[in-house]
Amino acid sequence: MAPAPRRKRLRALAMNEAVSPALEGVSISASAARRLNAILKGEQGAALRISVKGGGCSGFQYAFDIERGRAEDDVAVTRDGATVLVDPISLEMLKGAELDFVDDLMGQSFRVKNPNAVASCGCGVSFSV
Repeated sequence: MAPAPRRKRLRALAMNEAVSPALEGVSISASAARRLNAILKGEQGAALRISVKGGGCSGFQYAFDIERGRAEDDVAVTRDGATVLVDPISLEMLKGAELDFVDDLMGQSFRVKNPNAVASCGCGVSFSV
């Protein structure tokens, strides 16, 4: 059983992601990393915080904020120099999720592909579990 976690760790390192036992499966897409780097260019130490709050039309909603500092219990994932912070409470609802950046006919936006969500609103900002 010990070899399986090692393979996951090596795969995550190959994808240039930070590895934390609590964060296994949370990821940043290449397009999200590129967009974050463009937004935060010149902002030394800044990161995107993703949190889950009660509300929205489906029960929970994602919140995105730029942070210049980290809380002691934050979990961070990094890809290609872009860092995303998640607090431990939000992490429970985000396990296995991927942050993506989409540019389509509806506009440009960060989207969370969350396998824990059983329903979501049309805009993708709120969800239920």
